[in-house]
Amino acid sequence: MGAQTGFRLPRLCLPRPDVDLFRWAVVACDQYTSEPDYWRRVAEKVGDAPSTLHLIFPEVFLGSADAPARIRRIQQTMRRYLDDGLLHEHEGAIYVERTVRDRTRRGLMLELDLEHYDFGRSSTSLIRPTEGTMVERLAPRIEVRRGAELELPHILVLIDDPTHTVIEPIGAARGSLQKLYETDLMLGGGRVAGYGVGGAQIDRAVSALCALGSPQAFATRYGVPPDTPPMLFAVGDGNHSLATAKSLWDAVKGSLGMNHPSRYALVEVENIHDPALDFAPIHRLLFGVSADVRQALADAFGSRLSCTDMPTAAAMRQRVRSADGTRHAVGLIGPGARFSVIEIADPPSTLAVGTLQPFLDGFIERGGAREVDYVHGDDVLERLATHDGNAGIHLAAVSKSDLLRMVVREGPLPRKTFSMGEAHEKRFYVEARRIRRPGDAAAAR
Repeated sequence: MGAQTGFRLPRLCLPRPDVDLFRWAVVACDQYTSEPDYWRRVAEKVGDAPSTLHLIFPEVFLGSADAPARIRRIQQTMRRYLDDGLLHEHEGAIYVERTVRDRTRRGLMLELDLEHYDFGRSSTSLIRPTEGTMVERLAPRIEVRRGAELELPHILVLIDDPTHTVIEPIGAARGSLQKLYETDLMLGGGRVAGYGVGGAQIDRAVSALCALGSPQAFATRYGVPPDTPPMLFAVGDGNHSLATAKSLWDAVKGSLGMNHPSRYALVEVENIHDPALDFAPIHRLLFGVSADVRQALADAFGSRLSCTDMPTAAAMRQRVRSADGTRHAVGLIGPGARFSVIEIADPPSTLAVGTLQPFLDGFIERGGAREVDYVHGDDVLERLATHDGNAGIHLAAVSKSDLLRMVVREGPLPRKTFSMGEAHEKRFYVEARRIRRPGDAAAAR
């Protein structure tokens, strides 16, 4: 464990027992990016109580004029929470159970070594992205992390463990574990609980993880040559957050040394074979549409494209789900309550999103729309896409049984291809982790 395995057991910070965890825990900052009302409701529930809301930058506000002041407040609040003793340190792995809609998924909190992570398209590192990284989106995240005392992880990392050797045996022994926290989560987020893991249980989990990452096991699992560099961890959610940590680490490691806490990032590891783990598509929402999207699609794909109007959004979704795979099928919403299914024969990409994303990029570059957002949830897309000047692209979910094999064989998928659940199912912040030594803080401020 450590330099060669790509991970280590964490040292993290938990809120002290008198903190109201319901108001402390809020959803990942990269959710509800087109719904400022959601974040206003969160702020109303939190008020002035200690909360991770005061430690993160909800990305719906990234373009706001007060962004620099907001970043300063975040970093000041981190220092104040630490100075006030609001957080206490916990050493060792934490087993996490997250329950939403009577389904419980399981995870294990670990620190990943950023020296083993490469988010480039040709990555062959032990830790790899599952999707393309939008490098232009890293700058504001880097500014939040630069000078911050803490990181708060919403990163979910996948392992391919079909025989359930790592996380599930810990869950089976949950009754013998020390419960560290448990709380309901606001606004439909369900419930989360965390348990300390140590002794023989974590030793077995570490051994099982190392076995999954062996070159022989990797080559057998994916049917690749035995000298293929193995992938043990695949970043499922929070790729841009991990890429931010990596980018900043690469920039500062020369001055800080290789044994600095910012070399690592705290993540939750989940088994892709967990039956409670759902994959959902990430749809595209166009704002400021000034051209006919259907005509632009016809111009781009010619006779390979067909467009069929559907009577309802439900009928559109069903038609997209039932596509036979020889043609790419996506839904198109707008203008207004118009629902269509677009089918493209002989597609240039393995996935529909890979076929549509270059078209959307070009459509925006030519002035057909002002911008695009990446939206979780069918209902959210349908509600927002029917507004004047908007249009929506509804995408089908990627099969999780094929996901990691595609990453190994073809590299990262197109950016924002899939989501591990809907927005309200995303990771809520509970744990934090120090990413500075005491002597680093003054220089950072």
